[in-house]
Amino acid sequence: MKWTKETPPAGRPEHEPELSAHQRAMRNRLLAAPVVPASEPWRPVFEYDYGVPVGGLLGIGFATDPDTDHDLVMVVSHDGHGLFDALTGEKIVRDRDPAPEDSTPDAVADLSCPGLGPITGSRVRIAGLFGGGLHTTTEDGWTLDVVPPAWPNDRVLLSSDGGLPHSGPHGEEWWHIFHSNYSTFRAAGFSPSGRTIAVATSSDLSLWTRSTDDRHADG
Repeated sequence: MKWTKETPPAGRPEHEPELSAHQRAMRNRLLAAPVVPASEPWRPVFEYDYGVPVGGLLGIGFATDPDTDHDLVMVVSHDGHGLFDALTGEKIVRDRDPAPEDSTPDAVADLSCPGLGPITGSRVRIAGLFGGGLHTTTEDGWTLDVVPPAWPNDRVLLSSDGGLPHSGPHGEEWWHIFHSNYSTFRAAGFSPSGRTIAVATSSDLSLWTRSTDDRHADG
């Protein structure tokens, strides 16, 4: 009987490349960083560590209240659509039974859903399960990075040093503000105004806000 060497599956090397010393050091730094409060001037909007529960959350998007100029966060879930005031945390309106063609953003090319309440008549682009994305930087120098040093649990990092790789100590110029180790990460980002941070998982929504007058010290 003739023995032949088993051929590895196409596109997959026999041996996965090892991390470099630099990559291992960075991964270890991220793994060692505990969850801490976001740096001033950011403050949490909700009183609970993991925001507010939203069962079956699929994605989120930002809009602006035409009357108050507050950032709004639209939430799309298996239970319908909701709209939160990102400054106060108030749930402004909820639609438990959106039209089937509008219930999820994947029905249209730009991944949007129709607005509700004060933004009725507009459409909001939704980032989450079906794709899309939110702002990862602000004009005055804040950055959000989503990293999985212990996949599949994503960590959200807020920083004022330009983002990864972070050279300074944790808690001084970068902060591990959220760890999705209990449900599936959906999306994270800043509002277009730069006044709100939102993090969404399959089970909840977390928000941080800052005043319109707050600017990064180096901004």
